Amino acid sequence: MKRTKHFVLDANTLVSAFLLSSTSIAARAYYKAISEGKIVASEEVIDEFSAVFIRPKFDRYLELEKRLIIIEDLKAVIKILPVISNIKACRDPKDDKYLALAVSSAAECIVTGDKDLLVLNPFQNIPILTAADFLEQF
Repeated sequence: MKRTKHFVLDANTLVSAFLLSSTSIAARAYYKAISEGKIVASEEVIDEFSAVFIRPKFDRYLELEKRLIIIEDLKAVIKILPVISNIKACRDPKDDKYLALAVSSAAECIVTGDKDLLVLNPFQNIPILTAADFLEQF
């Protein structure tokens, strides 16, 4: 039996996927990850995404009620996994959670625009890609 591919998308990529046009690079990466496998997240990643996504500065893009629905819909689509790796490798310690999630889930890649993560590409043989690179390579 073939293993389901796991993809880690960071909070900013997810925010961009839902706030920008459905044809944006971030949105296309989100839909491609879903069609090619499963987006995985930890509780910590979901918490970060939710906290960022409800910030008032995004009211001009999408009203809060719709963003709250998107958060719940996302939880139903992704696979929430426990993180079993404790990793401290990123120059921004807040981003270590993505590395730990990717290692714990044996992810195919991490999709991010964060330079603190991109400079580590690859991390333990896991590619760290921009959304555009993800679209080209997967």
